Amino acid sequence: MKKTLACLMAAVMIVLAFTGCGAAPAEPSSQPESSSSVPAEEPAESSSEPAEAPAEKADIRVAALKGPTSLGMLGVMEAGEAGTAANNYTFEIAAAPDDIVGKIATGEVDVAAVPTNLAPVLYQKTEGKVQMAAINTLGILYVLTKNEEVSSIADLAGKTVISSGQGAVPEYAFNYILEKNGLDPAAGLTVEYKSEHSEVASALMSAESAIAVLPQPFVTQVTAKDANVKTALDLTAEWDKAVDDGSVLSMGCIIVRTDFLAENKEAFDRFLDEYKASVEAVNADPAHAGGLSEHFDIIPAAVAEKAIPNCNIVFMEGDEMKQAAAGFYQVLFDANPKSVGGKLPDDAFYYSR
Repeated sequence: MKKTLACLMAAVMIVLAFTGCGAAPAEPSSQPESSSSVPAEEPAESSSEPAEAPAEKADIRVAALKGPTSLGMLGVMEAGEAGTAANNYTFEIAAAPDDIVGKIATGEVDVAAVPTNLAPVLYQKTEGKVQMAAINTLGILYVLTKNEEVSSIADLAGKTVISSGQGAVPEYAFNYILEKNGLDPAAGLTVEYKSEHSEVASALMSAESAIAVLPQPFVTQVTAKDANVKTALDLTAEWDKAVDDGSVLSMGCIIVRTDFLAENKEAFDRFLDEYKASVEAVNADPAHAGGLSEHFDIIPAAVAEKAIPNCNIVFMEGDEMKQAAAGFYQVLFDANPKSVGGKLPDDAFYYSR
């Protein structure tokens, strides 16, 4: 186990570089009884079947990261706290992926919302003991400008772009989009990488003019603080323009331990139903979701409310999930095989009801 956990912690460093009731009795007749001596017909037997008893709630331990990948489950968290959810949930909000990795490996957590590229890494390192059940967050990366004119990827030619996530999804996704638009990431422009998103945000706001790549909710925070900073490009939309295989730029997903799933499939499927409804509710009412986000110590309410419409919170499962993820994983694998655990995940990686 120590060896397995050590491998997992090493792998996650790649990720850290970037994130019934029966029939009612008959009513008494209001007519007087018949005086006829003919016996009354026996009442027909009710054909209604008793409703099934409510399914027994299962205990499910759920972990998620602070940030956009947790926002889709706010409705489930609210119902869980109120005791009205379909299962008995225990939620844990972690600050970094490595806070979740060990607990998934040791069985301390049953379900987790994690960065999409961490899922195959865990799958490979645990020898298939986790599966991906849904994509919950698409791309949250944006190109921001301060006193610079950028309306297309082509406009980045010859420019300097500040970014974070070197050696992880932000770099690989950005490079792929650049290449698909005819720009050489190494020669067509200059990309200056910072170690943290906060450093990129500070550099952007302190410059007279600059271009940067940032994820939500930093985009919302920076544009609220500096009126000269504008959102120029949505890299999720740019990815969609660049591909023709149905893949998506995905930043977050839901994984489940296979051992837990084998004994609790019906309960887990109920969780997925609740999760899907939660995603719809969060997107429909960002104000309420923002309050829940702060209540559960994920993102401050004001920031979450403004960021949610741009966080690409979704629920994709089954064949749709597989098609969306497969091409994305291929791009990451081509850039760096270690980013997906050394090899592409096989069909058993994808959970389907």
